[in-house]
Amino acid sequence: MIHLPALRGSPRYGGAGLAAIVDSALLDLRALEEGGADAALVENYGDAPYSVQAPPETIASMALVVREVVRQAQVPIGVNVLRNDGAAAIAIAAAAGASFVRVNVFCGVAFADQGVIEGDARRLLELRRRLDAPVASSPTFTYSTPLT
Repeated sequence: MIHLPALRGSPRYGGAGLAAIVDSALLDLRALEEGGADAALVENYGDAPYSVQAPPETIASMALVVREVVRQAQVPIGVNVLRNDGAAAIAIAAAAGASFVRVNVFCGVAFADQGVIEGDARRLLELRRRLDAPVASSPTFTYSTPLT
């Protein structure tokens, strides 16, 4: 897991420029690769509290960071946009050349601190097709449903 610090526009953004965020992500990538990880997943973990859909500035920042991580990675790179913005994850993956995405609630319904989160598998699969996104398909096109 490559947990990005708070990105511009996030309530907890502390002013770190994009270069510092990229450097942080690359340090995590190197540690994961040296530790034998088979893949790495980039997510906007520092942006808590999360919204269900990410704002445009988060998507733009993540696309730039993920692109640089993909360029330097020796393992497949994935994208997860918290809390459950599968469309943003697919768009970022397509633009940045990532290999897979994680969608927390791909189908079904979950109750989380952001409220009720509903999956929308069909819309996400249609978007992946429209973008001709090279992200993995089932079964590695993953989802999970939290128990909370």
